[in-house]
Amino acid sequence: MNLRKGSKVWVEDKNLAWVGGRIIDFIGKNVLVDTASANKVLALPDRLFPRESDEDEDHGGVDDMTKLTYLNEAGVLYNLHRRYALNDIYTYTGSILIAVNPFQKLPHLYNVHMMEQYKGAPFGELSPHVFAVADASYRAMMTEGQSQSILVSGESGAGKTETTKLIMQYLTYVGGRAAVDDRTVEQQVLEDAEKYKLDHPSHFHYLNQSNTYELEGVCNAEEYIKTRRSMDIVGISHEEQEAIFRTLAAILHLGNVEFSPGKEHDSSAIKDQKSHFHMQLAADLFMCDVNLLMATMSTRIIQTREGNIVKALDCNAAVASRDALAKTVYARLFDWLVDKINKSVGQDKTSRKQIGLLDIYGFECFKQNSFEQFCINFANEKLQQHFNEHVFKMEQEEYRKEEINWSYIEFIDNQDVLDLIEKFLLSKFAFIVLVDLQKPIGVIALLDEACMFPKSTHKTFSMKLFQNFPSHPRLEKAKFSETDFTMSHYAGKVTYQTDTFLDKNRDYVVVEHCNLLSSSKCAFVAGLFPSTAEESSRSSYKFSSVAFRFKQQLQALMETLNSTEPHYIRCVKPNSFNRPHKFENISVLHQLRCGGVLEAVRISLAGYPTRRSYSEFVDRFGLLVPELMSGSYDEVILTDRILRKLKLENFQLGRTKVFLRAGQIGILDSRRAEVLDNAAKCIQHRLQTYIARKVFISSRRAAIAVQAYCRGCLARKIYAAKREASAALTIQKYVRSWLLRHAYLKLLASAIVIQSSVRGFSSRLRFMHGMENRAAALIQGNWRMYKFRTAFRHYQASIIAIQCRWRQKLAKKELRRLKKEANETGALRLAKTKLEKQLEDLAFRLHLEKRLRASNEEAKSVEISKLQQIMESMKLEMDAAKLATINECNKNAALQNQVQILSKEKSALGRDLFAQSELKKENTLLKSSMDALEKKNTALELELMKERKDNKDTIEKLQEVEQKCSLLQKNVQSLQEKLSHLEDENHILRQKALASPKGYRSGFASAFSDKFSGALSHPAADRKPGFESPTPSKLIVPFAQGFSESRHSKLTADRQQENYEFLSKCIKEDLGFRGGKPVAACTIYKCLMHWRAFESERTTIFDYIIAGINDVLKVENENILPYWLSNTSALLCLLQRNLRSNGFVSAVAQRSTASTGLPGRIAQGLKSPFKYIGFDDGVLHVEARYPAILFKQQLTASVEKIFGLIRDNLKKELSPLLGFCIQAPKSARVHAGKSNRSPGVPQTLPHSQWDSIIKFLDSLMSRLRENHVPSFFIRKLITQVFSFINISLFNSLLLRRECCTFSNGEYVKSGLAELEKWIANAGDEYAGTSWHELNYIRQAVGFLVIHQKRKKSLDEIKHDLCPALTVRQIYRISTMYWDDKYGTQSVSNEVVAHMRETLDKDDQKVTTNSFLLDDDLSIPFSTEDIDMAIPVIDPSDIDAPSFLSEYPNARFLSQNQNEVRKKLTVA
Repeated sequence: MNLRKGSKVWVEDKNLAWVGGRIIDFIGKNVLVDTASANKVLALPDRLFPRESDEDEDHGGVDDMTKLTYLNEAGVLYNLHRRYALNDIYTYTGSILIAVNPFQKLPHLYNVHMMEQYKGAPFGELSPHVFAVADASYRAMMTEGQSQSILVSGESGAGKTETTKLIMQYLTYVGGRAAVDDRTVEQQVLEDAEKYKLDHPSHFHYLNQSNTYELEGVCNAEEYIKTRRSMDIVGISHEEQEAIFRTLAAILHLGNVEFSPGKEHDSSAIKDQKSHFHMQLAADLFMCDVNLLMATMSTRIIQTREGNIVKALDCNAAVASRDALAKTVYARLFDWLVDKINKSVGQDKTSRKQIGLLDIYGFECFKQNSFEQFCINFANEKLQQHFNEHVFKMEQEEYRKEEINWSYIEFIDNQDVLDLIEKFLLSKFAFIVLVDLQKPIGVIALLDEACMFPKSTHKTFSMKLFQNFPSHPRLEKAKFSETDFTMSHYAGKVTYQTDTFLDKNRDYVVVEHCNLLSSSKCAFVAGLFPSTAEESSRSSYKFSSVAFRFKQQLQALMETLNSTEPHYIRCVKPNSFNRPHKFENISVLHQLRCGGVLEAVRISLAGYPTRRSYSEFVDRFGLLVPELMSGSYDEVILTDRILRKLKLENFQLGRTKVFLRAGQIGILDSRRAEVLDNAAKCIQHRLQTYIARKVFISSRRAAIAVQAYCRGCLARKIYAAKREASAALTIQKYVRSWLLRHAYLKLLASAIVIQSSVRGFSSRLRFMHGMENRAAALIQGNWRMYKFRTAFRHYQASIIAIQCRWRQKLAKKELRRLKKEANETGALRLAKTKLEKQLEDLAFRLHLEKRLRASNEEAKSVEISKLQQIMESMKLEMDAAKLATINECNKNAALQNQVQILSKEKSALGRDLFAQSELKKENTLLKSSMDALEKKNTALELELMKERKDNKDTIEKLQEVEQKCSLLQKNVQSLQEKLSHLEDENHILRQKALASPKGYRSGFASAFSDKFSGALSHPAADRKPGFESPTPSKLIVPFAQGFSESRHSKLTADRQQENYEFLSKCIKEDLGFRGGKPVAACTIYKCLMHWRAFESERTTIFDYIIAGINDVLKVENENILPYWLSNTSALLCLLQRNLRSNGFVSAVAQRSTASTGLPGRIAQGLKSPFKYIGFDDGVLHVEARYPAILFKQQLTASVEKIFGLIRDNLKKELSPLLGFCIQAPKSARVHAGKSNRSPGVPQTLPHSQWDSIIKFLDSLMSRLRENHVPSFFIRKLITQVFSFINISLFNSLLLRRECCTFSNGEYVKSGLAELEKWIANAGDEYAGTSWHELNYIRQAVGFLVIHQKRKKSLDEIKHDLCPALTVRQIYRISTMYWDDKYGTQSVSNEVVAHMRETLDKDDQKVTTNSFLLDDDLSIPFSTEDIDMAIPVIDPSDIDAPSFLSEYPNARFLSQNQNEVRKKLTVA
């Protein structure tokens, strides 16, 4: 390692393991280092590790340890520390994933959206994640057909179980067997604790042997409910669940049973009442006899030739028997659960491909290490050997893939430790009596041998162990103990206490225990202990070695792992307090050593630890050879020349990367630092020169400015003196002129005032005279007109009243006549028809009379209001005249004063006196006219009172007429009821008649038709809707039509079939557009209007049209969807504007619509008379029935469906293009590395990928406009497309760290500029607010490319730079950002800490805290929006289709077209 002053290094520290420092001096062979904690430390150079020269405290770290410039123990530790501080808990070390437990919920990392992002993504492309490892294993299994395994290791509390659950969750998701989240599970009431007599865990013997913790955020009740819910999901019934919890509760109570010495020698009994209580509960929960349970624990049966011998057990043996029973029951229960879950998840034992998950404890080393730690460390030794071989193979695979020369890499092989534990070939000189010389023996074998002898103890075991391995390098004898031994594992030395080795290795199965529980009344407990044929033996104990069984299981596991492709996840516990945001370096470093991570680093260091892609290498070290950067060299050639210029050796050039030996990257960094130092000195020299020159130029300019100012002052003084002299002369001239002009103007004004007063007085006299004449004439005319109008209206009202009386009289006569004729059915129908007509005429006339009277009232009110206005105007004129008189009096007084003043100068005093006398006369005339007007006003008021009385009388008469009409309506209703009864009777008679012979039917029909044909005929019968299906009320058909029912239905069916064929042709053919209007939509609408389909109560033509459109949409053609979007929207607008569900009809028509009788149907055929008297709005409104309204709703759904299909297809086509646009291509990065690196000069980047998006948008726009899609829909589509672009780019930016770079930000920003140009060219009509839809990605990219991020506060970032982004999104971008171009830094530590505090607070309030954006799949418009946005369409001027001649039923289209052309010609 090349060390010099100022170099940054890592130095060992007792508290922090490693601490950063800077070399400040060399003292002999030692190095003086100034640490970050302000301490100075002397250290040997060999004990120092290099540190990155441009590394800072707030750097976010790298996502892969192999990307570290200096791959060493300290760098790995602090890289994890930095990422953990930013909540980046996952980090790669090659293919190994390191997961640090955050001790807090991070739901945004594990939602469904995140799983979708990692699904199918190449390994290493996105940020490190457990989903990436799971996806890589799944893809490898599916593509390569090889079984996979995922090994999850770590110490207790490191998060192994959670990681395993996340892997299983992801594999279930990608495998298509995700559980339904909303599966209903009965909420369990937490009363089981009382039912099973359970208390706090610390009160049970089997649970209080270690400490118990209360974890924050973990609720036992919620975990219990989740457990019950999980049992339901895997298929465990409620009865089985109750049995499981009963068994567990029994085990807990069994552990609290204590024994005391019995009355006999070497016997035992229950200690106290508390133990009796727990014994009874255990027996009740096991559903067995309590005495038998006590007997199986305190006695043992020995079988002899003479018979069975019952042997009592002492207290220790009874406790051992109790524990053996508990352990046996728990083991059987655990095996049952495993088997049940495997069956539930559908595990196929014959499957050739599978993914295995291994969740195992990591290496353990405590103060007291017993048999459990020995077995765990033995398994970890096996797994570490497998891990070393895998890492070594991965290194070889990397070298082979890059095609570089490599030699054998040495790594620590722990085979000798494994041999020591599981086997060891004894030498021929070793002396052991009971063991064969050829039999392999190890620690486990010695332990099993010791367990076979009843009198063996841990001391004899330790003695044999040291005798067999006196000088083994991995085995040592403990210093302060005769029985403890120390074993050197790969992770360090561990001292084991053998006190309990023999007891824990013995796994006795007591036959009495099995027999007792197999006879339990609980079927579940009895099923755990099936009865088997017992072999006769002298003891009821069956010995089984735990260690031997563990070794066999481990061997089977290793065979399985060797047949699979492994993936490693190392879980790390950051602190021993289980608290978030706390990182203990020493503990983590120990776990990294135990997990083999540092061993993997060491293997990597043995080869080529530093690997850089050619583009990254050239970007960073290209400044060492500036003369080569200007040429067009290949990246490989540039890399080779850079290394050879620096005289470096032993490097290798691969296919895509350069491989450097350890320490070579330090030499390159030091040379780079020297070049940058020299460049900085050159810049300083130039800057100082510039500053000095600037100071000199500014001083010279200041001197020149002072001289100019002095000269200017002197010149200004001379000029001021001359200007004052000239100004004095000018002032004198203008003062004299002003005085003379002022005197003249004063005299002129006096003369003008006198003249204007005289002329105004005479003009006012003439004007007042003319105004009086006009007012008198107007009053006379209005009064005469009012008198004649009043007389006419009175005469007209009298006539109308007489007509109403006479019609009422005639109606009464007619009603009496109809009552007499009501006994016959046909006559009653005829009468009812006539009455309805007359009633409709009466209602219509009544309505007209009401309207006429209303208009008369309005006219009267208008006339009265006019007269009142005239009176008010006259009053105002009178007031004005009075005011004018007063003003004239005032003016006269003023004139008198003026006359007195000018009497000596003027001779007009006589005329003024004459004018005054004239004014007095005028005043008298005005007073007389005012009195006359007051008299006229009183007369008009009297006439108004009379007219009001007449109006009241007329209104009373009208009310009487309305009452009579209501009586008539009631009578008509009663007649309708009678008619309905008669119709029922006729229906019965007709059925009987139809059942009689044909001759009888024909005679009856002819007679009936002759008698009632005139009564049933109606003009509307010929205008019956063609698509109206027969209803029960429509079965009464006039027999005079001359057609039978079968022939009529056949003709109707044929006509409907022809109509269907024509509509099918219109739907399937591309009819195009005429004048921008869709021909198909207009043709279909005109056909439906002509066939009166909208007025039908039952029809299938609408369903046929919708089905035809849906069939056409299935055709794969890029123009189909835009074409039918135009047609369906146009047809929908025509229906929306021309159909109405509640028309403006009379009361009779509204009642007849609801009736089912003949008058109701006749009334339905009649149109409202108000359409023919001026109440129509100019548009042909149609009274829509229910099928038409339903058709409009279906058509609305079709428009929304077509719009959604177009939008989804666009997103599918756009997604692969956006995948290339989020990251700058390699050519762009190389170009950026070779070009000018000044921050102020913009870089020119290729836009090939962005050009493809622009071409895609252009083709989309042309396709939509060719099919005349309304601009409203184009604007909505373009807006949603740009929203999708914003979401896709923004989410990719937050998920991929290589995208959060400065150069990539420039690349994306240039692409967004191209999109902005496209939006500007498209215009607001088509683009709308598309540019605003890109707010998120625009602000994120803008944040990436600013240079002064460290100077920005959080408020400035939130409100100025990124107002649309959330704090979580800003935090994500800030922590993932790295500058690959100028070396700028991200935001400051204070801003990061502030954001982390904000996020911690928000996590407690917000239900979802994902930083990703969700796509909006809603339809952004409604039917009303379409109606308002699309212009009016006139279907009458659309040419008929070319194939019209083939369909006779549609020839009316050509006739309508000819009529339109004739009208146009006439116009």
